[in-house]
Amino acid sequence: MKSCWIALGVFCAVVNAALAQSGGSFRLMSSEWHDGGTVPLRNVFNESGCNGANVSPEFRWSGVPSGTKSFALTISDPDAPGGGGFWHWVVVNIPATAYGLPAGAGDKQSSRLPAGSSQCRNDYGETGYGGPCPPPGTIHRYVAKVYALDVNRLSIEPNSSSRKVAKELEAHTIGSAQLTTKFGD
Repeated sequence: MKSCWIALGVFCAVVNAALAQSGGSFRLMSSEWHDGGTVPLRNVFNESGCNGANVSPEFRWSGVPSGTKSFALTISDPDAPGGGGFWHWVVVNIPATAYGLPAGAGDKQSSRLPAGSSQCRNDYGETGYGGPCPPPGTIHRYVAKVYALDVNRLSIEPNSSSRKVAKELEAHTIGSAQLTTKFGD
């Protein structure tokens, strides 16, 4: 019986290694944001009645799909009024050699993004990161999502609309991973 458990353990290890190599386990992780958790105050917007520090969270990913030529990362609020959600951060043209973004990379004055990456306008009307700030008395979800893309660069300008970015992402995504947090009262 013990040899069956050992054989099963070896089999599982081989399958997990193969999945990781093939990208079958694409994952998005963060030391600050945890799936189902609450957005830390440090990442909350610092205007419109919110008192956060507006620092973009750190993200990292693993299990990248084979054929990935670049990445994009977005943070959106699907609970925002208006039906289209609210885009808090859009980073495109992240090189395939990157496996994450450091905290604070969303500051438009920052040089913490990997070379060649660019940030687009968020729905606050600014380039870079704009943290969560839901209306008082509500709790909203915030979806951070990394996209593995089949092109080296998307044809996106910094002032591109969220609709154009979404269309480009949809056309070039070969895999994605996400985590969802919440914030509000």
